Amino acid sequence: MSLFDLTGKVAVVTGSSRGIGKAIAEQLAAHGAKVVISSRTQETCDEVAAAINAEHGEGSAIAVAASISDKAQLQDLFSRTQERLGPVDILICNAASNPYYGSMDGIEDEQFRKVLDNNILSNHWLMQLALPHMREQQDGAIIVISSIGGLRGSPTIGAYNVSKAADFQLVRNYAVENGQHGVRINAIAPGLVKTDFAKALWENPEARKRVEGQLPMRRIGEPEDIAGAAVYLASAAAKWTTGQMIVVDGGATI
Repeated sequence: MSLFDLTGKVAVVTGSSRGIGKAIAEQLAAHGAKVVISSRTQETCDEVAAAINAEHGEGSAIAVAASISDKAQLQDLFSRTQERLGPVDILICNAASNPYYGSMDGIEDEQFRKVLDNNILSNHWLMQLALPHMREQQDGAIIVISSIGGLRGSPTIGAYNVSKAADFQLVRNYAVENGQHGVRINAIAPGLVKTDFAKALWENPEARKRVEGQLPMRRIGEPEDIAGAAVYLASAAAKWTTGQMIVVDGGATI
């Protein structure tokens, strides 16, 4: 059996109707997992799930819309997953928010709270929902999609970076508490990836050329570049890896 075989596993991926989350869901399904596509809009989730089922067979994916800002909706996400597929073996906390660009001097309290709630507190809620079954089974994998922004300051996305740095510590603490139960909890820190979420950072051709010229690999990332790390961390290949933050950034931080 391949170290990367996920046959029989049930995976919930938040923010998986597009971008990095979608790429991760597609690759988890390609490696045998049954995936739950989740974002705020049911219609877009349905479309992604249908495409995965068409490629990998009916039953490979279901769609359950949920907002990460609403605890009750996340509880419903897990309840509906349990009813249709069974308990969650793999949790990918990918969805996040960044409603403000500019100096932290100018951010409104409501905007700052939204960043912290959606990027930290929601991950805490999701882990609380996933962990009881994982501890019972003495097995499970939780992955938080953070950012290299959590490793450095920024004049424009400071609050976002604060939240992503906090995610690293959230992972470490939960890993300490749950390693004895066979549950592995890790983070992935992508660099600049070509997604709608980061569009403002790459859609300007001159800015993109400048950024890519500074990268050792001379290109920004594609969503699929992050999916491979997620498959690794979700699989038996990473059975002794926990509490870690894996940087996938084309060399940006070196």
